[in-house]
Amino acid sequence: MTFVAPRHETRLPADTTSFIGRRREVAEAKRLLSSTRMLTLTGVGGVGKTRLGLRIAGEVERAFPDGVWLVELAALTDERLLAHTVIDALGIRQRARPPVEALCDFLADRQLLLVLDNCEHLLDAVASLAGQLLRAAPGLRILATSRQPLGVQGEYILDVPPLPVPDPEAGVPPGSLPRYDAVRLFLERAGAMQTGFTLSDQNAQAVSRICGRLQGIPLAIELAAMWLRRLALEQILDRLDDQLHLLTRGWRAAPPRQRTLRAAIDWSYELCSPKEQLLWAKLSVFAGSLDLEAAEEVCAGDGIDRTEMLDLISGLVDKSIIGCVRPEDGPARYQLLETIRQYGRELLADSGQEVALRRRHRDWYRHLAEENEAAWTRPDQVEWLFRMARDHSNLRAAFEFSVAEPGGAQAALAIGSSLWPYWLASGAFTEARHWLGEALAADPQHSRVRAKALWVAGWHAVQQGDVAGGVPLLAECRQLAEELGDETALAWAIEWSGQAALHGSDIPRAVELFSEALERHRSLGNVSGIVVGLYLLASATSAAGDPRSAELGEEMLALCRERGLRWSSSYALHVLGVAMFRQGNLPRAVSLVRESTRLRHAFHDPLGTALCIELLAWTAGAQDRHARAAELLGAARVFWRVVGTSPDKYGHLAPPHERCEAQARAALGDKAFQAAVRHGETLGPDEAVALALGEEAATTAEVTTTAAPTLTPREREIAGLVAQGLSNREIAAQLVIAQRTAEGHVEHILAKLGFHSRAQIAAWAAEHLEGERPRGHQ
Repeated sequence: MTFVAPRHETRLPADTTSFIGRRREVAEAKRLLSSTRMLTLTGVGGVGKTRLGLRIAGEVERAFPDGVWLVELAALTDERLLAHTVIDALGIRQRARPPVEALCDFLADRQLLLVLDNCEHLLDAVASLAGQLLRAAPGLRILATSRQPLGVQGEYILDVPPLPVPDPEAGVPPGSLPRYDAVRLFLERAGAMQTGFTLSDQNAQAVSRICGRLQGIPLAIELAAMWLRRLALEQILDRLDDQLHLLTRGWRAAPPRQRTLRAAIDWSYELCSPKEQLLWAKLSVFAGSLDLEAAEEVCAGDGIDRTEMLDLISGLVDKSIIGCVRPEDGPARYQLLETIRQYGRELLADSGQEVALRRRHRDWYRHLAEENEAAWTRPDQVEWLFRMARDHSNLRAAFEFSVAEPGGAQAALAIGSSLWPYWLASGAFTEARHWLGEALAADPQHSRVRAKALWVAGWHAVQQGDVAGGVPLLAECRQLAEELGDETALAWAIEWSGQAALHGSDIPRAVELFSEALERHRSLGNVSGIVVGLYLLASATSAAGDPRSAELGEEMLALCRERGLRWSSSYALHVLGVAMFRQGNLPRAVSLVRESTRLRHAFHDPLGTALCIELLAWTAGAQDRHARAAELLGAARVFWRVVGTSPDKYGHLAPPHERCEAQARAALGDKAFQAAVRHGETLGPDEAVALALGEEAATTAEVTTTAAPTLTPREREIAGLVAQGLSNREIAAQLVIAQRTAEGHVEHILAKLGFHSRAQIAAWAAEHLEGERPRGHQ
């Protein structure tokens, strides 16, 4: 005979702390449970799968006449007792019947939700039992939590990501930080640890950085907040380089695997096969993300065959040890959370292989940096620039290791100098100069790689307008190149000395040096030098009023198109546009420069984009469109700031820039001129480019006087979610409305505010909704 607890009963534990965020995941899980019978929440240890599963179960309770039942499996080690554990959780008393048969019989005519929590260590047994129960009980739904999928037929997977964190580069205002769930969680738990703790202008940056360093992992955030009883925020932040040792105090009432961050990761480690554990340790040498090719090149050998790599990585992805992202413009990328990486680094250090693996890592990224330089004269130059952007963190790690290792500075010089096309495209001249300065100081010996690093470092200094800092480096390069007979380095040193002269307004000297450098590049057959040389000589001759500038620009454009150099062709278009502007052919100049702007912005080239928008401001001023010229001058500042310079530091750019500015100020008046410039420089990069391409944006005055009062409460709420970067689909899921309804609201907001992009809504929301919290995050 079987005894069953009464119908409608639910066995879920009560919350002991507030539940923060996860509105999108809850809504998506509810939607899936309405159409599927088996849903598994997966994610890394400490990400909050159990808490989310319980919240979902509580919200769907009314849909199940026979209740919602929790089966906790973390403490179960013998899979033979799995069915018995489920029976006990359901309150079934059965005599002399096989447990699976008893479960099937009991569930056959019932409509209930079974929550199977922490299944990862019993995968095969849970998958087998779940399959049998689902076949026997048509009214049964199962919600499982696991660090990897169960593999049950019909199973749907809902990945549980870390909580959203502020972008440390975005400069989020303190009042907007509580919009991020990770920050809200920290503030809630910190308030419980320290009476009266609140977010303030003084502590906002530290709170934001702590949440960012912990990458939104709820368990890590809660454990960090507990230290507020003993440490100040800055002390906690300083100690996060060793998160595994800092975050070792937890709630005594929590399951053992959730009391400390290390315990949570230990649990994941024990679920891995020996080879997966070994690969985990090896992957810890990577920073940021990596692709399969990098894993094969760096981690194969010493216990792992290259042919095993894909299967082992797939296993670690399945177990939520590493994350997988599939970008549109390249192969899949794999990433370890910082806590997972630190754990693996400890394993690697204990194995005695750390130095050898870091050398292999360095050698691989040195190879990629050198291949990136070679690709600059090939049709795949843009693909390589994007690849370097994706591997920026790994390149930095390889460089830092090289500088720190005795005798490794030559490798550091090679990495830093070979990346010159990437530094140019990204505008990261400050970081490039820092890298190369360290490496040059660490290795003073005369060598060709030093000569190359000298001209790259000198060029980047000049590029930022620091002529005084760049000229000595170029002079040293020239002397060393002559000593070594390095004709290539000598040609480049002469080239960038010409740019220093150009920036110093010595245009005749610049033309002389550029002409000599171009002749040397041609004799060497150096295609990259010829392309750069044509651009710079065209720029200098244009500034001198020499009609040869157009011919040089046309030659450069033809060479770039012949070789399929899309990014380089954007520079040819720009220099031709400059020539047309100086010749008074303004329509032709605008057409060329707009085409260049589209290319440069698509390639994420801030310096090139700044130059283009600057030139479009000059053409607008020459056409007596002074309000537009002022806005474009402001919009150009968006990109000048990224590069770390301004047009007044470029001798050949300063006169037309100052003339454009003076004419616009005289025509508009000082107040209107400043307002127009401010409007331009407060645009985001996409909006600045849209303005440059002729897609007019609403003025600041229009927005301020008409936008704020017109939005309904629901529209204000949706504007706040747009500001968080949510898509229409994600907004719909979070607010539990139809996607088309969300789209309609966004369209109405755009129309009411006179905007044309979501980024403008985000900027408006940051100003007008500060302090308001979207209901989706309450």
